[in-house]
Amino acid sequence: MIMAIDPGNVFSAYCIIDDDYRPVAFGKYLNGDVLGVLKRFLDERKGNRIIIEMVASYGMPVGKDVFETCVWIGRFIQMCDSYPAYSTRITRQQVKANLCHAENARDSNVRRALIDRFAKHDLKSGKGTKKSPDWFYGFADDVWSAYAVGVTALDTDNEPAYKEQDDDVIRCSVCGKGVTSETRCPRCGSVFRG
Repeated sequence: MIMAIDPGNVFSAYCIIDDDYRPVAFGKYLNGDVLGVLKRFLDERKGNRIIIEMVASYGMPVGKDVFETCVWIGRFIQMCDSYPAYSTRITRQQVKANLCHAENARDSNVRRALIDRFAKHDLKSGKGTKKSPDWFYGFADDVWSAYAVGVTALDTDNEPAYKEQDDDVIRCSVCGKGVTSETRCPRCGSVFRG
């Protein structure tokens, strides 16, 4: 299982996703509360991955809210670093490229790509009803973004990693950890090809 987080300056959304891409738990809460959810997740499932959407530069000036979001990203990463867990940062451009095959896609395009891929019977919203829930039943707001970040991470996990030679150190191409002769990265678990 992984936990994906769409951070914000005051509120953050999270989605816990199993290996079959099914959302197990999700929500949007105050950042301090999401930090608590993250701590409980790490306490219960040590060694799992945390995926955090990272702020990226678009070449335009940014304001206080973006910097406050960066502070919270750092706090989430710091929490991960205090456990034997691996955190990954994924940008919105990577999500759009993975799900829509276009970095200029909009959030509505990302949502549509998720519905087309995972919805079983409610092909309009992907949520279904209380009586007949579909894949995204209960999703709202930024939970969609958190789930998209998690799906992108799981999709790229299926791409084989490789060892890179860098300054006389062999490193994992996924997480950058120095490795020796292993066939699997000891930090992120990526299986090396070739």
